[in-house]
Amino acid sequence: MVLIGGTSNVGKSNVAQGVAEGLGFECLSTDTLARHPGRPWRTAEWEVPAHVAEHYGSLTVDELITSVLDHYDRLWPRVEELITARAAEDRGSPGLVLEGSALWPVRVARLQVPHAAAVWLTADDSLVRARVHAAGSYEAAAEAERVLMDKFLARTERYQALMVEAVDRLGLARIDAGGGQSAEEVAGTVLAAVDAQTVLGRSSTGR
Repeated sequence: MVLIGGTSNVGKSNVAQGVAEGLGFECLSTDTLARHPGRPWRTAEWEVPAHVAEHYGSLTVDELITSVLDHYDRLWPRVEELITARAAEDRGSPGLVLEGSALWPVRVARLQVPHAAAVWLTADDSLVRARVHAAGSYEAAAEAERVLMDKFLARTERYQALMVEAVDRLGLARIDAGGGQSAEEVAGTVLAAVDAQTVLGRSSTGR
């Protein structure tokens, strides 16, 4: 089992898919268990629901980060149940790559599961911002839409800062998913880190 954490729009889904293909594992997201208000920008296929616009429009950044961390706290028992159930399956069963922001470092570090590895992806705030701006057509968006994207980005950046502090304090594996690398290249780095881990989230060198 490979667990891949990280903030929104850091590239977890694409990297996790590449890791799963490389290992012949199944790939799942914690988002399938329960969703928090997601992206507050519209696309050709998707309109922002009223409750999502209200969520980002009415809450401060402090309130937004508290809300999403509380959501992950409530979701964790279901995530932990999934992880422990899959770890207990027969060794002939397919492995699992599980990705999601709900994989908070402190909780993952407490897991006692065999044959498991964990990494957290990071990227410069400027890269995450560029991705969100491109996805939401920021330059062409109305002022009200920009405000919602700005709030989402502020929460995303705050989440990453808190996550990095926890990962580094615990000596867990952190991988830069930016720097112009493709998802396939980052997946290769993740696979190398997985091979080096002797306990969940840590290699023999402590990272």
